[in-house]
Amino acid sequence: MNYLSRCPNFVRRSGWLALAVLAVYFAVSGQRLTAQPAWRPVGPAGGDARAFASVPGVPSHLYMGTTNSWIYESVDRGATWHRLSKLDSSDELILDHIIVDPMNPTTVYVAAWTVDHPDGGIWVSHDGARSWSALAGLRGQSIRTFTLAPSNPRMLFAGTLEGIFRSTNAGKTWTQISPAGSREIHEVESLAIDPLDPNIIYAGTWHLPWKTTDGGKTWHNIKQGLIDDSDVFSIIIDPAQPSTIFLSACSGIYKSENAAELFHKIQGIPSTARRTRVLKQDPVNSQVVYAGTTEGLYKTVDGGKTFQRMTGPDVIVNDVFVDPRDSNHVLLATDRSGVLYSKDASASFVATNEGFSERKVEALLIDNENPARILVGVANDKTYGGAFVSTDGGVAWNHTGEGLEGRDVYALAQAPDGTVLAGTNHGIFALSMGTANAAIHPNGNNSSLTPSKAKPASSRPRPLVTPIHPPNEIDISLGIPNYTARWNSRNTIQNTVVKKTIEVQRGKKVTVEKLVKDKAIELSGRVYALDLSGDTWFASTSSGLLTSRDQGASWQGGLVMGLGEYLTAAAHGSTLAAASRTAVVVSTDAGLTWAPSQLPAHITHIHRAVFSAEGTLWLGTREGIFFSRDQGRTWQSLERLPFRDVNDLFFDVHSGRVLVSSRNSDFVYAIDPGSLTWNWRIISGYRVHLIRSAGHRLLAASLYDGVLVGPETIWTGTSQR
Repeated sequence: MNYLSRCPNFVRRSGWLALAVLAVYFAVSGQRLTAQPAWRPVGPAGGDARAFASVPGVPSHLYMGTTNSWIYESVDRGATWHRLSKLDSSDELILDHIIVDPMNPTTVYVAAWTVDHPDGGIWVSHDGARSWSALAGLRGQSIRTFTLAPSNPRMLFAGTLEGIFRSTNAGKTWTQISPAGSREIHEVESLAIDPLDPNIIYAGTWHLPWKTTDGGKTWHNIKQGLIDDSDVFSIIIDPAQPSTIFLSACSGIYKSENAAELFHKIQGIPSTARRTRVLKQDPVNSQVVYAGTTEGLYKTVDGGKTFQRMTGPDVIVNDVFVDPRDSNHVLLATDRSGVLYSKDASASFVATNEGFSERKVEALLIDNENPARILVGVANDKTYGGAFVSTDGGVAWNHTGEGLEGRDVYALAQAPDGTVLAGTNHGIFALSMGTANAAIHPNGNNSSLTPSKAKPASSRPRPLVTPIHPPNEIDISLGIPNYTARWNSRNTIQNTVVKKTIEVQRGKKVTVEKLVKDKAIELSGRVYALDLSGDTWFASTSSGLLTSRDQGASWQGGLVMGLGEYLTAAAHGSTLAAASRTAVVVSTDAGLTWAPSQLPAHITHIHRAVFSAEGTLWLGTREGIFFSRDQGRTWQSLERLPFRDVNDLFFDVHSGRVLVSSRNSDFVYAIDPGSLTWNWRIISGYRVHLIRSAGHRLLAASLYDGVLVGPETIWTGTSQR
């Protein structure tokens, strides 16, 4: 994937801090800190895309905002993307608004907010979005809408949770133009500025819309015709007829033809799709308006008299881009399915996510026999997520969500015979691979993108993603392998119980105890971990600890020591171990009986348990690494490690090492179980959730950027315990 070479070597502050700490450590210990090769994101492509902006006069040059503080760039009309830059060290900024200065296109503004707490701000770049600085006037403000005055590009407007702010000097200073402390004009979600008069401002709040004609000195409510208590998500003004206003709210879409003094509701969009996040007018034909909703894209070609849905209902639209030079060229920024591209004015769409990966990978599995075959489990992406597989080391990915029905995948494990199980938020599933005559869409069901042309599911093959051939642009080939895959339920729990019966033996009634199968039930809870390495398969679930002796056809078990929430499970022959947040239980008879382990008192949170080849049991905890060589009877800790908050451990049979990673760190290390020495690697710029080896390469799952491919598995920086 050539686009990877275009990604800049951007390093987070925490990465430099970690590197500095290690540099000091090795300086003291007499060891030299050497440079390490960079890691590269390889997919799976897609995820959450939030906003677009094009360079004025060059619509083929686009920027895209994400949900993790990163800006992506495309120079081929959105056909491919590359990771360009990050606003700051935070991974939590949602970039919903990007503005390129029409007078100086190297100046780019980005407004951001965060989930769950009021934070954010506005950042500016003066070098084409490659480096950023925060504008001091609104630092820490949750910016929900951001725009400029069409008649004066130096005049910027921001809507925040506190109100409406204006800058008349390109963001150097800001003044609140809504009444300070107002109980009405706050939590501002949308803004629109009259194209001729910047003193005429329309504002939509989480309650109702407002308008000022004197630059904010006075405001009046413009709710006439709206259903009361409507969140206003988007407002647009027809540049040719400024008295024509379109407005979207949680109660539907409205239109005014008298400068918002009276609105009337537009029919045609169902109430279930009432959350219209964005309205976008065709820059050439004002009668064409797009409405991006939480249940698909809608379009009107008659100024709002009628609307038609252009995608399936599973497409959640965050932004719409209409090429000002070619209105047939339309892009959608969506939740889960990334970027969707149309070259026929939204009659059909295809996914164009090459170079863009914002997947949250929760599970990472390397095939036992073929290190080029990689499976990943994904969370939060519903039918567009679940699981992905690559057969070429991560160059191309195939979506394998069939049968998962939108479930999140939190665990993947492979048995010696090649069987693969997935642990999801609702049960266990087995992967069935085939060589059928159709491939699987890497971003979900193709029919949802072009429902008007879809045939009945029983009569149509599943097509490959259609390659895009933009006019006068490059061809795109996503290289999706041609096979099918399906996940099948393995959720039958059928315990063996003792049943007492009365029998007559030699003329006397006697009580006889027999082992019989109890009534089967279905596992429906979350599966935290799976271990299929032995004859007895092992699973930790929200329903307790389960074992299977028939390759997952049925499971036995339940609560152990009165607990059900065991977060991790590991097996070494007939010895099984599982851990909740603060407790460990061990079985030496393949799960028939269990005994508690006496842990060090200062352990407050256990994340992962794993066995190394010789049978040592390892724990990754908030307080660091602990190990037991006697099946959990006694424990020792490892000191002087790079970090203590360990989220994942994995025993790599090829190197014979325990691989260690943390969600809060961008470097990893490996422990030799025999000598207890460790080695490390920096993964600058990414927070790593999982670390694995695939042949001669290291692979990592990041928190927000999919799978990363690293250099050869030569560990450096050895440190004695």
